[in-house]
Amino acid sequence: MPAKKGNKYAIGNKGGGRESKYKDEYASEAFNYCLLGATDKEIATFFDVSEHTINNWKEEHEEFCEALKKGKASADALVASKLFSKANGFKYMEEIGFKCKSYDEQGRQVEHVETKMVARYMPPDTTACIFWLKNRKPNAWRDKQDINVSGNVGIEVIWQE
Repeated sequence: MPAKKGNKYAIGNKGGGRESKYKDEYASEAFNYCLLGATDKEIATFFDVSEHTINNWKEEHEEFCEALKKGKASADALVASKLFSKANGFKYMEEIGFKCKSYDEQGRQVEHVETKMVARYMPPDTTACIFWLKNRKPNAWRDKQDINVSGNVGIEVIWQE
């Protein structure tokens, strides 16, 4: 159905329809939000538009589309890296606080906290290993195995009376 004459928001009318809400700075904002793991639906909420509008912006603004792709790829790579470390085990440094007692000039006992960096080791996590293998090599590691059996199965009926 064609738009009513004089509708300033109708495509094809003089002026080209409704003004886009898109701004150039949205590409960098979307990139940063994707680094936090945002989905297209969450990005739409952030910009106060529909998910359909986000899809239109991806088609109309190459820099916006690339920002989303790069942000999501970076976030996914970071998570994959952490999962890989957890599956294999890793070393890390941790700051530990110790309560210490000493004496001041008047001979009174004083407590204070001293910190020290300590090397720790996180052993491999079985769940992370299973998750990694099921996703990287699903045919070999999935729970459900497809086994094809072929051949003839014969049934011999013996009748006794």
